[in-house]
Amino acid sequence: MAVLEELSSLDLTALVASRVCHDIISPVGAITNGLEVLDEEGNEDMADFAMDLIRKSARQASAKLQFARLAFGAAGSAGSEIDLGDAHAVAAGFMENEKAELDWQLERILLPKNQVKLLLNLLLTINQCVPRGGVITVTSEGLNGQRMFKLVAKGKNARVAQVISSVLSGDAPERIDAHSVQPIYTRLLAKEEGLRLELTEKSDEITCIAHPIPTL
Repeated sequence: MAVLEELSSLDLTALVASRVCHDIISPVGAITNGLEVLDEEGNEDMADFAMDLIRKSARQASAKLQFARLAFGAAGSAGSEIDLGDAHAVAAGFMENEKAELDWQLERILLPKNQVKLLLNLLLTINQCVPRGGVITVTSEGLNGQRMFKLVAKGKNARVAQVISSVLSGDAPERIDAHSVQPIYTRLLAKEEGLRLELTEKSDEITCIAHPIPTL
């Protein structure tokens, strides 16, 4: 992971910002298209369609921004905690626009913000493993005074992209860019919290666990 250790905070910030902008461009662009249709004269028949598009895209953009605020943003001062109920709300809003369904089985408690950010980034990561939809189950339990997260994605043709597999297993990706930065950021969050990521794959099921690194 030497290549990742050489990644400057400025470069990481720029790449994460690019990732967030990439996710927001599509719904914002759809809002613009809908407004253009409304501005065109003689297009009254398309007005209802345009308004539906604007409403749907605005909700999608808002959900993505709220999710990004917790998953990537500062979310309060250093050392602050985040309510898992708030994390559930933004995760549910985000997943409404995805193909997979979310089965959130976490109790509503306060956790350190970096642990919550890690959890949301793990959800982003494993969601990419079920491109044709399915169910993502999120659970957690305490282990030796530390929190362990477990996410299981079940869906047709579930698979782990090479960049995700490489980065989460501890290897450096072939390229560090806006495409690979999200699993990189996830890996760095886990390291910051003293957690090890374990990714396993079997027929139509992907399991990702973040658990404490054993101490000697």
